[in-house]
Amino acid sequence: MILEEQLKTYFHYDTFRPGQKEVIQSVLDGNHTLAMLPTGTGKSLCYQFPGLFLDGATLIVSPLLSLMQDQVEQMKMNGEKKVIAINSFLSNSERKQALSQLNQYKYIFISPEMIQWEPVLEKVKQLKISLFVVDEAHCISQWGYDFRPDYWKLGKIRQVLGQPLTLALTATATPNVREDIVQSLLLHTWKEYIFSVDRPNISISIETLSHHQEKMDRLIELVKQLKGPGIIYFSSKKLAELSADIIKEKTEQRVMPYHGGMDQESRILIQQQFIRGQLDLICATSAFGMGINKENIRYIIHFHMPLQIESYLQEIGRAGRDGGKSIAILLYAAFDEQLSYQLVENELPSEEQIEWLINIYKKDGLEEFMNQLETEQLKHTGGFSDIQWRIFEEFFHECTRIGRRIDERMIQFKAFIKERYEYKRKKVDQVLHWIQLNQCKRELLLHYFSDAKTQQQKDCCDYCGIEKQSFYRENEDMLTHSQPFYWKKHLQTILINSEGEDEKRKV
Repeated sequence: MILEEQLKTYFHYDTFRPGQKEVIQSVLDGNHTLAMLPTGTGKSLCYQFPGLFLDGATLIVSPLLSLMQDQVEQMKMNGEKKVIAINSFLSNSERKQALSQLNQYKYIFISPEMIQWEPVLEKVKQLKISLFVVDEAHCISQWGYDFRPDYWKLGKIRQVLGQPLTLALTATATPNVREDIVQSLLLHTWKEYIFSVDRPNISISIETLSHHQEKMDRLIELVKQLKGPGIIYFSSKKLAELSADIIKEKTEQRVMPYHGGMDQESRILIQQQFIRGQLDLICATSAFGMGINKENIRYIIHFHMPLQIESYLQEIGRAGRDGGKSIAILLYAAFDEQLSYQLVENELPSEEQIEWLINIYKKDGLEEFMNQLETEQLKHTGGFSDIQWRIFEEFFHECTRIGRRIDERMIQFKAFIKERYEYKRKKVDQVLHWIQLNQCKRELLLHYFSDAKTQQQKDCCDYCGIEKQSFYRENEDMLTHSQPFYWKKHLQTILINSEGEDEKRKV
């Protein structure tokens, strides 16, 4: 098979992007494959292409509902009708109908939680799975219990499904994370295709400011200046909403907030409005953006520090997917890291909460403890967040499966929480070190992923030098001040127009 011919016939592209052909050929050759490709390089083609030629269904495990919906809609628009997403957007009757005719679909998107639901898993087991795809596979290690505990169980799901041919895809994975991925998926042999995480068309800038209000003032200034569309990332849902209101009031930008506390329908609507150009700007938490296929995003601003280098690279990677010049700006003020440490601490159950659970178990006994657990009474009484409760539930259910005493398991749980907290703090420290170090910012990012900067480039980072005005909107005021040498062309245009000719002034 000549892959380029099939690429042209079915996907209407003349050439592959870096890494795509190698990964596709590996899958078609029957190899379990782990691929790390830069953000924006078309990872979805790596399973869509071989899925056409493999005899059976392609099952894609995807971490976010918005990501699934976006990819399903794109595939349908491109002519693929045998595609479906099994998720909570389906009503009970729609899900029942979809499961009854699941063998009619060529591509099936599903969440890691949904595939473990017994009625769904029983239907999937009846299919011939030709390719098992784990999209955004860094979730297995990067977030782990902090984000999606069920990602850890995908190796067991693979075994239940007969260990089908597997493709794990990610854009951000250190060597340790890649090792976690293959171990978690229980892959004994596999091929790895690791490409540079560098996105040379994205300039990297860090601006140090004095305090919160100065950051907000600078944010408004940047929004007025920068060519869009853009995304601004916040660590706070409330501040994302407040900032969207301030930007609406002080600029002409079409802007909406986006965060995990909004209902699913609102999130999907805002996402689609942004993709279709009906919004200029999104004020978002990290809940927005993974896998969003909008090619012309021109800037990413981080109002708060990201919690780790991996998520930072993911988020800035949403810019410039068309290859055009884009910029990533991080606004930092002294002690911003304290908010990051607080967020890390709040993600994990506290030692006091764990002790409280142990005492409840000792006082009420196992049966009553289980009753309260099933009704989530303990969650609300103990003040657990959703993430904290998911972490506890996973450990508790593992404890009951292997028959260990709960109080013994709780001691192990406390040790795990302490270790995880120290690990997450270290991640924050790495981001802070990167911000403060007086070196090429791109080079440091690449070094983190055991990658290397291979060439000097224009507008690399704030250390190497960025001509920021090239990222600004080309309005008359800015051109008058920043590029005065255009006065001759301006004068020429006036003279031409005075002679009755209609010629558009080009700048």
